[in-house]
Amino acid sequence: MQVHLNPPLEPGSAPRHAAAIVATAADVSGADLDYSLDSIALVEEIVDGFRAEGVTGEDMADSLICFGCYVGEMLTRSYGGAWRYAVAAQPTTVPLVVELPGAREYHPIDWVFHRLERGPDVSIRDLYAAAGVSADGAPPAGTCD
Repeated sequence: MQVHLNPPLEPGSAPRHAAAIVATAADVSGADLDYSLDSIALVEEIVDGFRAEGVTGEDMADSLICFGCYVGEMLTRSYGGAWRYAVAAQPTTVPLVVELPGAREYHPIDWVFHRLERGPDVSIRDLYAAAGVSADGAPPAGTCD
């Protein structure tokens, strides 16, 4: 997959790519991506629109990565996570993940690509909600709930 992001996709640039897609989504479709839980439905709607148009992950790689960065930023802000490089042995679309407390690793960029590939069978909102539940079933400290 060819990616033409500037700056290149790295843990430190993920927040910048998230901010860029917020501005782009507002300009292109009037979507208000405000980092609220409800905004995940807008991300799903936009990605579903790409799917309906027949585009592929390769066609929209930069945009999909940026939407994944947006969802990842929601994870970091809500659950105290941090961007880092993925462990090489794990299959991912891109090499970045969000690590939440307790060394829990999530792949929000992959979630967006999977939504494009499989449609509503992949709920980004459900994946996001599941990330907010710790191993004992309780929400992690510091959540926005």
